[in-house]
Amino acid sequence: MRTDNQPGPPDSEAVSRFVERFAADMTEAGMQRMASRVFAALLVDDDAAMTSAELALALQISPAAVSGAVSYLTQVSMVSREREPGSRRDRYRLQNEIWYTTFAQRDRVLTRWEETLKEGARTLGEDTPAGARLAETAAFFEFVQDELVGMMDRWKAHRATLTFPSPDASKG
Repeated sequence: MRTDNQPGPPDSEAVSRFVERFAADMTEAGMQRMASRVFAALLVDDDAAMTSAELALALQISPAAVSGAVSYLTQVSMVSREREPGSRRDRYRLQNEIWYTTFAQRDRVLTRWEETLKEGARTLGEDTPAGARLAETAAFFEFVQDELVGMMDRWKAHRATLTFPSPDASKG
């Protein structure tokens, strides 16, 4: 068993507990349970990529459960599907800069919501209680988007000051 100051592979039971705990956190925040588990398993993989069979084995779930989870994760652009060279098997990989990409995509969703809400406020009349509520909600999303753009820029600048191991370091 590994301790924090000893090099070597992590304890597989501890990794499994982490995967389940983080998956539970994501599920509580609204993500589908199985998609959360698959995402967490990919997150802890050094290559951030696994086949369906590897995911099923790691999570002790059926291939059908993996398929459904991966379908959701690819739909929301958190995971990409790639063909293993010389094989018919697909590998599922986390996107680069997964959180940045995910938040940037949410910006597009917020824009669409804001536009729809503004249209709804005009339709109802901004001087009506419902129209005013929609106008305020649209203003909130507009504010959040403006703040998100600045935050993403600050993250890029901050990220440039950090040092992380290369994704290829584990292959050495």
